Amino acid sequence: MTQQFKQVAIVIAERLAQLLAANVSVLNEQGTVVAMSNPHAESALHAKHEAIDAPVLSIPIHFDGQMGEVLIVRSAQSEAISLRPAQVLVELLLSQATATRPDQHELKNKFIHDLLRGSNASEVNLLREGQILGMDLTRPRAVLLIDAADYILSTIALRELEPSAQILRRAQLVISSVVSFFHLPNDTICAYIGDGEIAVLKASSTQDLAAWTNGEDEPRHVDASWANLIALKRAGAALLDRLRGDTRTTINIGIGRYHPTLKGLASSYQDARAALSLGKRFSGQNQVHCLDGLGIAAFVGLSHERTKIDLARYLLSPLDQESELLETLDVFFFENCCLSTTASRLSIHRNTLSYRLEKITLLTGLDPRRFDAAMQIRLALFLRSLHGDGNKLCKCTVDEHWDQPHIGQISDESCHAAIHYR
Repeated sequence: MTQQFKQVAIVIAERLAQLLAANVSVLNEQGTVVAMSNPHAESALHAKHEAIDAPVLSIPIHFDGQMGEVLIVRSAQSEAISLRPAQVLVELLLSQATATRPDQHELKNKFIHDLLRGSNASEVNLLREGQILGMDLTRPRAVLLIDAADYILSTIALRELEPSAQILRRAQLVISSVVSFFHLPNDTICAYIGDGEIAVLKASSTQDLAAWTNGEDEPRHVDASWANLIALKRAGAALLDRLRGDTRTTINIGIGRYHPTLKGLASSYQDARAALSLGKRFSGQNQVHCLDGLGIAAFVGLSHERTKIDLARYLLSPLDQESELLETLDVFFFENCCLSTTASRLSIHRNTLSYRLEKITLLTGLDPRRFDAAMQIRLALFLRSLHGDGNKLCKCTVDEHWDQPHIGQISDESCHAAIHYR
């Protein structure tokens, strides 16, 4: 059975089901189902073998040198279907499908485009259709979103091609470069999804990312959606270098987290899309953008509340078992980031406080003595506290809080980044 036969069978099954309000399946010469409008109705296909008057119509088809059979199972809500009109309709659909049949790349691009935007199809159907199109969607995958608009949508026309053909050709060149970089086509599924963007469905298990894993990396104790993110970003950075060298243009890549199940690819795509959009605006061009590297922009620019909460917990996850360090941050922010008053309130030496702040920086990658990092940590603490985490933001009383001096009243030279929170 050829790939073209499968593709046309899918078109006929879906379109005929819409027109007749019936369950439609297409079988090959061996009697194997190759396309089905409703997988839950599969048992009804055998009705014709069990009862003479069963509401099943069988229409033979011939395409691409192969024989097949279209089975139409009338639903309880649909009107009676006569054989001859059904045959004519199948012939018309077959002619239309073969006359306007899209090629493999177009079908694959459309399938992934719809999948990433949240397809309503069942996971069983999506896996089957992906398999027909030659894609293994059973492996855990995360989305890398490549913005190659400067190359793909370039106004420098190739004279022998129409603009639309030029766009598809350049998109395919980028995809070929991506597949070549990752070496294994099954490891990397790529599609052009429009507007100069390439979606990469990258296999994201630890084994799949072994080439970009540093043995010194300490895995964070976080949920699976953040697993292997460091290795995934390293892979993205190496891919960025490759694509910039191949295209000689501006390239940006957004990294999405892994989300379980096939439908989770849409969530991973939303992560990558948000990171790409905010990253280009606030961090600049020719970079790999990821949610955990957006800084304050992530907490301000992300519209999805659940994502912001997840990010807050991820950023501070290295401190989950460090109650002393969390308490130190608590008091440090309450004391307007002033070293001397923080040390005094904690009853520790300033050198001890400096050691704790250095340890926080080492564990989280965020230095609370720097304004942007301090804001990230502060906002993350707020979000964690507001959504059920047990650590309070400050153990000081409200009366004590209002007695604190304003920025202009702080004279201690050690208050490097005085921030007055009310």
